[in-house]
Amino acid sequence: MALSVPGYSPSFKRPPEILRLRRKRARSHGAAASPSSEPAPRRAALAAGLPLRPFPVAAGRGGSAPAARRNPFARLDNWPRPAAEHPITQPRGQREVPAPLSDSNQANDLLWEEMLPERTVNELPQDPKLSTELRCAFQQSLVYWLHPALSWLSLFPRIGADRKMAGKTSLWSNDETLQHVLMSDWSMSFTSLYNLLKSKLCPYFYVCTYQFTVLFRAAGLAGSDVITALISPTTRGLREAMKNEGIEFSLPLIEENAHKKKAYGTSLGHGEEQAISDEDEEESFSWLEEMGVHDKIKKPDILSIKLRKEKHEVQMDHRPESVVLVKGTNTFTLLNFLINCKSLVATSGPQAGLPPTLLSPIAFRGATMQMLKVRSVNVKTQALSGYQDQFSLEIAGPVMPHALHSITRLLQSSQSGSFSVGLYPHEPTAVFNICLPPGKVLDKEVVHKELANCGLHPKTLEQLSQIPLLGKSSLRHVEMNDYLCNWRS
Repeated sequence: MALSVPGYSPSFKRPPEILRLRRKRARSHGAAASPSSEPAPRRAALAAGLPLRPFPVAAGRGGSAPAARRNPFARLDNWPRPAAEHPITQPRGQREVPAPLSDSNQANDLLWEEMLPERTVNELPQDPKLSTELRCAFQQSLVYWLHPALSWLSLFPRIGADRKMAGKTSLWSNDETLQHVLMSDWSMSFTSLYNLLKSKLCPYFYVCTYQFTVLFRAAGLAGSDVITALISPTTRGLREAMKNEGIEFSLPLIEENAHKKKAYGTSLGHGEEQAISDEDEEESFSWLEEMGVHDKIKKPDILSIKLRKEKHEVQMDHRPESVVLVKGTNTFTLLNFLINCKSLVATSGPQAGLPPTLLSPIAFRGATMQMLKVRSVNVKTQALSGYQDQFSLEIAGPVMPHALHSITRLLQSSQSGSFSVGLYPHEPTAVFNICLPPGKVLDKEVVHKELANCGLHPKTLEQLSQIPLLGKSSLRHVEMNDYLCNWRS
């Protein structure tokens, strides 16, 4: 049988009534709570055997305050709070729980917990999971700028990409008007990039065609005091077309090999010997004429010499030795040549009518911001003491030199100076690491000051301004132990 108690609502349908009663109790004077000092409705409820919580006694009102009861609604786990720990002794990553705050304006003078905004007080400045700065820097190192941007086509690499592009929709392959619009936009983007490079607001950029790749570098990079452009691989037809346009260029690897042969008498490969044999033949014939015995030796006719020379040049095609170097103002002539070159764009196949890919570390006209693809993997590896976690990070896409340097610097900080990196470069671009012919000695301070606004970190700029030493190879493995770095190509 339910007992009706005035002023009491078991279903809490009238909370204002209960709060009003508690406010009256809080203002009353007296010592510790006793059955005789309870309000009449409460005494009646206690007499009926209903479970009621005792009122807390305010401190400083005739007795000592009891231990503060915790609010059961403050935390979801609803467990008693452990003893307070010093922030330094807490495990890494554990949030500090703020102390309960008393609010004397509460209706019943209860102590309420107020949850402050989450804040980690013991974050380590190089912890990759907790450091916002590291996460932002990592995201920035993955950014690159691309033109054109077609979401259904992978526009890097372009050499040997016909198989990957086969079957993909290309609306421009048979539409000359659309091809003209694409090339017009591409020409403006290309010109914009070159102007940024010339004004030293862009450190370098790539032009990736279906047959070759061009690397434009600003003055001050790779130990050169002028703008440089490397083209690889090249063919005899491309080189002849560049000569006809008045573009002066050199073949650094061929000239270097010829110099080594003359200076040290070293033996070269068959293809390299053929590439420089014409100069030796001309010198030998002139020597015979000086000796007066040239009439007794049958010289080859002009046609056979020409055919053999062409054969040698053709054998050099599509090889690293065919890399071409263009310097100074000739790079601007190369710009106009590439814009007007009809063979720059494929006329058949999956890449028909598709302009070359422009890749840059900074924004330029018509460019679209892209991100390198990242995948994190956690595996268990066997160790002496059992199994241990091994974390790996896979980054796919056109990883340019500045991105590689930035990522390794971040790994150095976040992994306590110990990590290893495996690299899989685009082989046709490995030859871009060759040492350029010696020129004017550059002042590093002047170079860094002039290229301060090119968008690269000062440490990255310092690295890229050095003379390349890898030659025709490229980095394959980078390992750091205890902040000491080792690499191999």
